Amino acid sequence: MKIAAVIPAFNEAAHIGRVLSRVVRSVHVDEVIVVCDGCRDDTAAVARRYGVNVVELPENVGKGGAMMAGVQHTDADVILFLDADLIGLRAGHIYSLVEPVAAGRADMTIGVFADGRPLTDIAQKLAPFLTGQRAVRRDVLEQVPDLEQAGFGVEAALSRYADKQGLKVARVSLPGLAHVMKEEKAGLWKGFRARVQMYWEILRSYR
Repeated sequence: MKIAAVIPAFNEAAHIGRVLSRVVRSVHVDEVIVVCDGCRDDTAAVARRYGVNVVELPENVGKGGAMMAGVQHTDADVILFLDADLIGLRAGHIYSLVEPVAAGRADMTIGVFADGRPLTDIAQKLAPFLTGQRAVRRDVLEQVPDLEQAGFGVEAALSRYADKQGLKVARVSLPGLAHVMKEEKAGLWKGFRARVQMYWEILRSYR
């Protein structure tokens, strides 16, 4: 069974190397694909230093479109999605996400931060279905409609589809894992606007 890690990224040159340094060493991942979603920085150049497959999209298509572009560039049976700005990623986190799906005990896993950074921990405990850290069977992904247009609502769409179809979903604790907040990347005002846009896309996915 082939497992591919797909990492959608938009201007994550400052952070993605930290994630890739862990993923490329994982014995549980056969292929790593970074999708630069209309990046205007050196994300692609940084990613190539790790010998991974880099897909460069000429324009920003949103998180859902970037994730599915990565899926289209691999024939893997199981897709592991990871955010590009993770802090504290370890080999054990990767194993915990992919093993239940690879072993056939789950159709999808969703990873929930724990004991990392208080704000991100609280957000994921309140809404674990929004996590970007998950492993999914390829055949499940291919059945979910309109993921390319979902933007930041892609995780909600996946979770909603799994619930409606009665799929086996395993919730996985990811101790010590967190991510860089939007306000830290772009400053308070721009980060806040980006967060509002993210929540709008999530709400829109429920229409």
